[in-house]
Amino acid sequence: MDISRRVAVVTGGAGGLGRGAAVKLLERGARVALLDLEQSAGKDVARELGDSTVFVPVDVTDTNSVGWAVDQVMSAFGRVDICVNAAGILVGHRMIGRDGALFPIDRFKKVIDVNLIGLFDMTRRTAGAMSKNEPTEDGERGVIVNVASIAAFEGQIGQAAYSASKGGIVSLTLPVARDLASHGIRVMAIAPGIMDTPMLGAVGDEVRESLAKVHVFPKRLGLPEELGSLVVSIVENPMLNGEVIRLDAAARLGPR
Repeated sequence: MDISRRVAVVTGGAGGLGRGAAVKLLERGARVALLDLEQSAGKDVARELGDSTVFVPVDVTDTNSVGWAVDQVMSAFGRVDICVNAAGILVGHRMIGRDGALFPIDRFKKVIDVNLIGLFDMTRRTAGAMSKNEPTEDGERGVIVNVASIAAFEGQIGQAAYSASKGGIVSLTLPVARDLASHGIRVMAIAPGIMDTPMLGAVGDEVRESLAKVHVFPKRLGLPEELGSLVVSIVENPMLNGEVIRLDAAARLGPR
């Protein structure tokens, strides 16, 4: 799909991987709707990125909010061609903590609600909008790129909820691609390794260096714009569909 003049929805677009995707799509001439929480930096980021960008507040755990947000994008731009689902949270807890506390079930539900159910809701809503587009010569109407994680394959200690949510994204990629094939919509997933995003929090240089060593080559943290470049490649290559691509410098996570 030619990205120029297309409309992209990017969840988690106010920062991190979402912003990295938005920047690269804008460079290719897309118009971009940044979807993120009301209290995020979305308004400032949209202003910084320019006139081809709008901010739409959304809570992906609220299906009414998701529906409203997609309606707002349609009102602003008249269509949706690309969706990048990058919104997500990381909450850790052992099944049995050092103090004997069991994994809080509400915490598990929250991670699944944001990372998996919210992503699925946004996927179905944007797919509905894409299905109304006029097809390209290839019969293409839209592209959806969901952000998973290598934790889907090698979840570490304390990552049961996070890994389950990201594993769900991996597992739904092919079935949803098959579901939407008749509508000319492709579905892909990216499984990033350890990326230099706010999700890392305020970790020190020593911790950053140890995390970077997990990558085989290059031995550094991944950058949001590198994920954005892969999003662009996926959108532009019509043969990429129903697959998960690891973006991890050949890393394989150990147990901790």
